[in-house]
Amino acid sequence: MVTRARLKALLTGAALYTLAAAMVGYFSVNAYTGKYGLNARQELDQEIIALTSELARLKKERAEGEQRVSLLRADRVDPDMLDERVRYQLDYAHPRDLVKIVPQN
Repeated sequence: MVTRARLKALLTGAALYTLAAAMVGYFSVNAYTGKYGLNARQELDQEIIALTSELARLKKERAEGEQRVSLLRADRVDPDMLDERVRYQLDYAHPRDLVKIVPQN
């Protein structure tokens, strides 16, 4: 009986150490590769950089659009801009304009 009790104590101790080591290993792996781990942080930093550059591009595009719209405001209409928009929307060309017809595929 003494042998079984000693064997049971050794196996219980070994099982607890194995369980503890498995838990530490699990949390260590997740700390590195998990959703909020070190790799995820690097990927988030790269995504932040990409989205910041896209935001800058979109802000520039919006500013250009606002500039074009401001030229068409009722209080001060730019004649060149008005002429360009009328020609585009009505498919109108001045008699002295050179027009190149591009076939549609």
